[in-house]
Amino acid sequence: MEIKNLICINCPLGCALTVEMDGKNILGIKGNTCKRGKVYARNEVTSPVRMVTTTVPIIGGSLPVLSVKTREAIPKEKIFACIRALRNIRLQAPVRIGDVILKNVAGTGVEIVATKNVDAAAREAGSIYE
Repeated sequence: MEIKNLICINCPLGCALTVEMDGKNILGIKGNTCKRGKVYARNEVTSPVRMVTTTVPIIGGSLPVLSVKTREAIPKEKIFACIRALRNIRLQAPVRIGDVILKNVAGTGVEIVATKNVDAAAREAGSIYE
């Protein structure tokens, strides 16, 4: 029998959870004060998922980078593949919240979306861009 100790992250209580396992079978979950804790523990030991948040460069924008995230949680083992897929992304301003930056990241079926608006940078008269 194996014991896994977790801290639940589904609510502010942060319950200390104990999951008793026999191989891949869950024998029991203790320490949760709400139903969400039991669901979290079950998912965390069988198929953990995470949201991924990062930034990508944006060209011609009012900011140099754009914050992005996965639209939903992806399998934990796909996090580094997700970051690698974003490594060479360069966006052109303007970009709006919710714009899809990348579809099916790392073969997960999940989209990467913009989490903020970035307008095009104002051009000055006599600029090299004119």
